[in-house]
Amino acid sequence: MAKDLYPTDRPTGGKTGRAAVVRPWWRAGARRGTRSDAETGLEEGVGLARAISLNVVHHEVVAISKTRPATLLGGGAVSALGTTLNALDVDLVVVDGSLTPIQQRNLERAWDRKVIDRTGLILEIFGARARTREGQLQVELAALTYQRSRLVRSWTHLERQRGALGFVGGPGESQLEIDRRLIGERIGKLQRRLAQVRRTRTLHRAARARVPFPVVALVGYTNAGKSTLFNRITQAETFAHDQLFATLDPTMRGLTLKTGRKIILSDTVGFISDLPTDLVEAFSATLEEVAGADLILHVRDISHPESDRQKRDVETILSDLHSVNGDDEEAKFPRALEARNKIDCLEPEIRAEFIRAAAQNPSAVAVSAANGEGVDELLAAIDARLAENQLEVSVDVEISDGANIAWLYRSGTVLERHDDDAAAHLKVRLDPADFERMSLRNGITIQA
Repeated sequence: MAKDLYPTDRPTGGKTGRAAVVRPWWRAGARRGTRSDAETGLEEGVGLARAISLNVVHHEVVAISKTRPATLLGGGAVSALGTTLNALDVDLVVVDGSLTPIQQRNLERAWDRKVIDRTGLILEIFGARARTREGQLQVELAALTYQRSRLVRSWTHLERQRGALGFVGGPGESQLEIDRRLIGERIGKLQRRLAQVRRTRTLHRAARARVPFPVVALVGYTNAGKSTLFNRITQAETFAHDQLFATLDPTMRGLTLKTGRKIILSDTVGFISDLPTDLVEAFSATLEEVAGADLILHVRDISHPESDRQKRDVETILSDLHSVNGDDEEAKFPRALEARNKIDCLEPEIRAEFIRAAAQNPSAVAVSAANGEGVDELLAAIDARLAENQLEVSVDVEISDGANIAWLYRSGTVLERHDDDAAAHLKVRLDPADFERMSLRNGITIQA
């Protein structure tokens, strides 16, 4: 898939896999953060490049005073980098930021090698990782949307004209117009197929409502340990590795908590800062599982120096997803419970402080997905959080109807009960989903 993301008539390169990662940093203006922020971002960019097995032989932060429309970077920086790239025999340059088509074309000409920006790199990773048909469709949609804007940048044959049939008249259709039209048609087909995916997911959610179990969706910054925690909790064997975007396609597993409550746990794609809008839109069908969840479990890597920033990035993307899905502005995602992961990576004193802080926060639990520390407490917190949404109802059941009485005891918490000769009168606390399920059972009467 990844090889199809870019036109073939690009500058020579890709022979050795030697890559350089360049992170632009605007010296002026607080909107770009400090140089330290840029250095941290550069580390992430290098991690992204290595996630698709690129051999990163050079990486640096390039300070710029203002954006150059032609090349983004200043002329001196472009020249100096060109010398370094030649000396290191680099085939590919990753600019860890956003490039316009013109900037990308001009940098490729200046350096005589392939150049991609952050969006292109993420698309390469997604293309390499998508396994399900749905994931592949989403990657292709995002890639084509990205490629369409860059047709003018790379293709050398676009000035040619294809003649009309003769009886139509006109100058004919340029190759550029043909390529754009074909890509547009393919995008339309993909959007229709993904719309069908959304309809199918809606039917699946409706089916789960009829046989209801609460859904707990794991979200978090990429490489926060979501899949490792998912595997620890469910004893599943999903792919988990110390690399960015190890998980792309969602995975769901059933789980029974110690109280007997059954839930569905969903592992989703990791989030990342500066995720392009096109990618958010393309993956909205998959991430709808998050929007439809009863509880969001936000897995954070608290050993990472930028853990707080990563948390903000996740919350921003959830907000963007909310907007993409066209939800009411007043509606909100379900409240999140934080799993503050990787406490095993902290120094003992810092680790102890994090555990104490989490113990005082009802919305956070300190855990180690790697060794299982805190997982029991996390599951108990999930159970307690789901219980907050329970409904308290009074019901009447015929005294001889042992099946329904047993179901109420099994599915909810019986708070009170008194019997007479005809019926058992119970006050029961139930999950909303079980309340709906109860309403479909014959023989249980809800008291007004």
